[in-house]
Amino acid sequence: MDWLNQALFGFYPYIALAVLALGSVLRFDREQYTWRTGSSQLLRRKQLVLGSILFHVGILAIFAGHFIGLLTPIVVWDALGVTHSAKQMLAIVAGGVAGAMCLVGGLLLLHRRVFDARIRSTSSFGDTAILALLLAQLCLGLATIPISLEHRDGGEMIKFMYWAQGIFTFRAGAADYVADAHWIFKAHLTLGLTILLVFPFTRLVHMLSAPIWYLNRRGWQIVRSKRLAAGQGGR
Repeated sequence: MDWLNQALFGFYPYIALAVLALGSVLRFDREQYTWRTGSSQLLRRKQLVLGSILFHVGILAIFAGHFIGLLTPIVVWDALGVTHSAKQMLAIVAGGVAGAMCLVGGLLLLHRRVFDARIRSTSSFGDTAILALLLAQLCLGLATIPISLEHRDGGEMIKFMYWAQGIFTFRAGAADYVADAHWIFKAHLTLGLTILLVFPFTRLVHMLSAPIWYLNRRGWQIVRSKRLAAGQGGR
């Protein structure tokens, strides 16, 4: 099964990242009107607010943890005096808390989208499918915690760091680092890459947008008060 490991963890990452980059650029260039989340805030707002806060805080923490944890060179952690076992426990605890928050929030959002007839009628298949994929990925991530506790020396974690850094630096043989990893870790990696692959075709693209241009906005936005508008309307 070496060919399958090489295909999934040696070639598939580059396919997913290429589609992510090119697909996002093309969609922003050609279909800017679809570059939005399609908010349903007016319906079941309390459940939306609670679920959205838990989900977004959790997923941002998970993203930051994965990005820093996997792509920071090991020599940097060594220079900071952070041992492999300490980093492993930090990942387990912080990842577990953030994952649980994100899972609860995601379940609230999925329940709202599936079981409210009005929201379901305004939701596309992609809206529900990508949320279900993210929840499945969260479950796989949380399922890795018991296995990680069996390797608290950080040895398993080092393999994934070498793999991720090997992919981003185009290093040959990166897939070999995860060849003997537990199947749950492999499923977690594969589904994560698949989410990156479909990312440009879903509502997740709003993550790439930040209204920073408002900071350099010229002129003032004139907003009339309700009292002034009422007075002018009565003239």
